Amino acid sequence: MSTSMRKIPVTVITGFLGSGKTTLLRHILSNANGLRVAVIVNEFGELGIDGEILKGCGIGCDESGEETEGQLYELANGCLCCTVQEEFFPVMEALVERRDQIDHVLIETSGLALPKPLVQAFNWPSIRSSFTVDAVVTVVDGPAAASGQFAEDPEAVDEQRKADPNLDHESPLHELFEDQLSAADLVVLNKTDLLDGAQQAAVVALIREDVPAHVKIVPAHNGRLDLPVLLGLNSASEETIDQRHDHHGSAHDADHHHDDFDSVVVSGAPASRDAAIAALRQLVEHHTIYRAKGFAALPGAPMRLVIQGVGARFDSYFDRRWRDDEARTSRFVLIGEDLDQAVLQRAFDAALDAALDAASGAQSVAAPA
Repeated sequence: MSTSMRKIPVTVITGFLGSGKTTLLRHILSNANGLRVAVIVNEFGELGIDGEILKGCGIGCDESGEETEGQLYELANGCLCCTVQEEFFPVMEALVERRDQIDHVLIETSGLALPKPLVQAFNWPSIRSSFTVDAVVTVVDGPAAASGQFAEDPEAVDEQRKADPNLDHESPLHELFEDQLSAADLVVLNKTDLLDGAQQAAVVALIREDVPAHVKIVPAHNGRLDLPVLLGLNSASEETIDQRHDHHGSAHDADHHHDDFDSVVVSGAPASRDAAIAALRQLVEHHTIYRAKGFAALPGAPMRLVIQGVGARFDSYFDRRWRDDEARTSRFVLIGEDLDQAVLQRAFDAALDAALDAASGAQSVAAPA
């Protein structure tokens, strides 16, 4: 089949906040072995963290580090399923124009996006003739699912769930979790290195309640899976997506619980990695924050530090050197409920000041008399 006639396969990577979608995407791109991949990144919040992380590993840039057109497309509205006409459709048209240069398309949805309306969009005649959904891959944060982290109030919902499973659906977060699973052609159970055998079995049982028997649940650590497991599934998901259950209906009212979430940005000047993470943990402890993600500019460090957190669990790594033409600032997107940017900024400043005072005090005590 000629490249002008073939349908370009599309893998939709979805999953809850902090499940490891960007890490999985990085893994796929780092092991593409010549496969020409176009990437669509959907962000929630005004700071394009995921797009920047991918650029940090060389995606969307040429060898000189300059951004190149057509490799990385970033939709910044935060809900791809709500903006398919405004943003998604023009991007897909642009990809069709470059179809001779593309072997596969990867779409990373926002952690707050519903996958079903996106997959349904591939039935539009102008898209259906050029693309097919190879698979919807849903990434699950194993430890978060094991602890009920996807719920509004994990402890309260867990107690209600034990008493009456029908009460699960009172939580928008749990509905979102279920809808992401119901759309899946493959489930990646991520971060299994942080689970014991009993916990992993419990999470698999939880997932199995919302996925058909033929959908595989694959364990992973840091999204490390062989590409044949992830790509080339030939699911043609757009043909069966209408048959899959969801809580929000195929019509998809634009007001589908996304208003239950807030996204704010805080900035500061942490003196160290530990100070930045400690300050973010302070915010998580005192506010309803499900996800924290951003970059830190550390004193004397030539490289940018990526910090990501789900609940109180944080990880970090240096992804690239700061460029001469960019401001070295530390900024973080916080996603949660009832978030007030001014309140959180003051709390973040206070936590950073406290960390700095603590460090200065420790140095004074350690100084020789």
